[in-house]
Amino acid sequence: MYTKKTIKPPFFEIGPKQYLYGDDILDLALIADEASQKHNVQVIFTTPYPDIRRVAEQTRNLIVFAPHMDPIPVGRGLADVLPESVRAAGASGVMLNHVEKQLTYVTLKNTMQRAKELEMLTLLLADSMVEARAAALLAPDVITAEPSELIGTGKATKDLGYIHEAIDAIHSVNPNIYVLIGAGISTGEDVYNVIKAGADASGSSSAVACAVDKKAIVNEMLQAARQAWDERTT
Repeated sequence: MYTKKTIKPPFFEIGPKQYLYGDDILDLALIADEASQKHNVQVIFTTPYPDIRRVAEQTRNLIVFAPHMDPIPVGRGLADVLPESVRAAGASGVMLNHVEKQLTYVTLKNTMQRAKELEMLTLLLADSMVEARAAALLAPDVITAEPSELIGTGKATKDLGYIHEAIDAIHSVNPNIYVLIGAGISTGEDVYNVIKAGADASGSSSAVACAVDKKAIVNEMLQAARQAWDERTT
């Protein structure tokens, strides 16, 4: 029987996008799985569709997410992504509305409803305060606030005002939503700064997926997340 997983801060999202494929995805997942346990930081691993099942089956600590799904029922819909399929493959949650896969608000709302029907965790992305407030109305588990112009640049936001404004915007609608600050996160220092400033989580894609020493950068980032959270909350 499927049981919805839970998330608690600090946590970290790793999304290799299409930088990696095949065995390289599993290798990174195993590194993240080990680091998650070592640093006591949950890791959302947003997995390309072909690798959802084996990542879910061969890791113990990761929370496996699908990178998208469509709001369709079982039946017709050739080439669409069926929510029941990704959950059956082992995904516990889904990422929606990434800047590389943006959705209309109606489609986002309908897809959120399908996720809730299946008791899947949900992470929505927003790159403006208006989007963040609108996303919060849908009551996802996590909202990632990230300026789209920084995605893939390796340059994290240094604007603490943006971080505080994003958190305030989301929590003014729903204080129970976790806030992840991403975009351009490339070092442990970046992770430390956003969590110390008030975020519940951070995340990285290209900086991790393209790193020569993936084990070192994953551990650096998760250690920084744990340190920042502990300093902030104790």
